[in-house]
This record gives sequence, structure tokens and C-alpha cells, in this order.
Amino acid sequence: MNIFVAKLGRNTTSEDLNALFSQYGEVTSTKVIMDHETGYSKRYGFVEMANDDEGFKAIEDLNDSEFDGSNIVVKKSTPKR
Repeated sequence: MNIFVAKLGRNTTSEDLNALFSQYGEVTSTKVIMDHETGYSKRYGFVEMANDDEGFKAIEDLNDSEFDGSNIVVKKSTPKR
């Protein structure tokens, strides 16, 4: 399951997301999206989890929760059209 995470703290890293979501199950990848020109975080990212049930539990528990100084938004990622 691919999960979209927004409103991240400016210093949140992919490793931080991995640690947070690993509490819910196997994380296969994490990526915080960076601005190539400035090198700063765009304050959103993606988490890939191996098990859909664990992914849905993470979404349910973590959406609108405080993490790394910000209230994050967590939802199932939808493919680009």
C-alpha cells in the first residue's frame, strides 16, 4: 500500500517516517520529497507498506496526529492521472 503523508515538519527525514510507520508493520520504502533547487523538504512524502491492513491501521491512527512538531495528514495515495 502506498501512503501519502503531508504537513511534515521541515526537518523530518525518510528515516523518521520509516521509524514512525514501522510501529504498524513492514515498511518497504519511505521518501520525503525535496525541492531540487533549494535542497529543502517540500514537507510531504510517501510510505510504502507491505500489508494493506497494517497500512490502513497506520492511516487511521496517524492522520491528524502530532509528529516532529507538526500535525500530519496521512491518507492512501492515489495514482497520478
